[in-house]
Amino acid sequence: MGPPSRTNAHRQPPPPMLPPRQRPPPGGLLPADPVLAKNLDKGKEKVGDCSDMSLLDIAKGEVDVISQRLKNLSDEFLERLKNELRLILEEADGDELLILQKLIQKRGDLTEKILVGAHRVQLEILVAIKTGMRAYLHQSIRLSQISLVRIFLFKQCRNIECQSQLPADDCTCKICANTEGFCSLCMCVRCTKFDFEGNTCRWIGCDQCSHWTHADCAVRDGRIRMGADEKKGEGTAEMMIFRCGACGGTSEMLGWVKDIFEVCAPGWDRQGLMRELDFVTKIFRGSLDSRGRRLSWICEDVIEKIKGGMVESVACRVLMLFFQELEIESSRHKFEEIGRLAPEEACNRISEVLQEAITKMKKVEEERGRMLKKARLDLEACDRELEDKAREIMELKKERKQKKEETEKIEKMAREKEAEADYWEQKAIEAREEAEKVLQSISLSISHKANEEQRGSGGFFNLIRLNDEN
Repeated sequence: MGPPSRTNAHRQPPPPMLPPRQRPPPGGLLPADPVLAKNLDKGKEKVGDCSDMSLLDIAKGEVDVISQRLKNLSDEFLERLKNELRLILEEADGDELLILQKLIQKRGDLTEKILVGAHRVQLEILVAIKTGMRAYLHQSIRLSQISLVRIFLFKQCRNIECQSQLPADDCTCKICANTEGFCSLCMCVRCTKFDFEGNTCRWIGCDQCSHWTHADCAVRDGRIRMGADEKKGEGTAEMMIFRCGACGGTSEMLGWVKDIFEVCAPGWDRQGLMRELDFVTKIFRGSLDSRGRRLSWICEDVIEKIKGGMVESVACRVLMLFFQELEIESSRHKFEEIGRLAPEEACNRISEVLQEAITKMKKVEEERGRMLKKARLDLEACDRELEDKAREIMELKKERKQKKEETEKIEKMAREKEAEADYWEQKAIEAREEAEKVLQSISLSISHKANEEQRGSGGFFNLIRLNDEN
């Protein structure tokens, strides 16, 4: 079995605050308790008394009505609403979450056509409730509206680091066909959970269908056990094999572990190496094959030596030497068998060995083809995401342009009103100055007239006085 084909695109470390959560299996929801529903409805009091909106309203209300109501709420209130859901999601199996999920599960109106017109926060909350994942409520996660809709409808992988279209690679196996939301590229066939780890023995990939299973799940289910490798035909010695839960195909475990260590071990730190050795120990602990038992013993011994101070590079070298020894033993046994055969049988055996080598080369080529196809699908998904982002940017630019035009219009009106006010203020100043001039002129005229009258009356009295004297 070759090294994992899980690309780094599916195994990048997530933001520390966004641990993935598993969606509860369909049909596993508890019946809604009226008391619990009443408590959940009180969520509106937790997120603020300024509105009667609650998570229960979003879960059961008509999309267009709720969308319109959310548009009238402040960003602070919407953030408090999301924080309320985050607290509920922290209790992954809590009653409140089950009630919300059951309400959504019973609805038949949540179609793609309806959800595309939902409010952004409304859609994020619906997706977070359905998947049980807090990541969709985080501000740094900005998926497009259509991506959120497709995730809600199980048409796209809910793993934010994957986001493959479902079913992945158009797979028609019973797992992909019957398990809603299952992605064969990043989820475990047994538990349907995903994580962000790659280059590890924790995940076992099937050589035939490329589906993945946690090593722990495979050990628990007895899918790792002694048996003959079907690819090598009947009559071969039993060894530790893995039987895939999706296609039923078998894969030989010893070669798989060897390939993993050869390719990935140089990148493991101390704790990582000890953990990988522990996985190998669990896998081969029940082996009845001498090679598997020896590998399990060596891993246990190396773990103890690492705890005692052995350097990681030396520990890896010990494992590599063991695998090289197994290769030499295998080659020697093959040639010893050929040497004991008749010439014709020896030629046939050599032909089989060559055919086996050719088969391995073909599998490597097929694996490369699958990786190329996956890369092409990732590129197409990226292109679609870029198109969605481009549309969002165009809408934002258009909205920004409209707001700018409105602002300029308001500023222009303000300038006109200011100019008009200045004009009338100037007119008032001029009128006041004119009034003051008129008042001054009237005052001067009155004063002048009074003086003349005074002079006239003075001359009259003087004339009377002169007449009296005479």
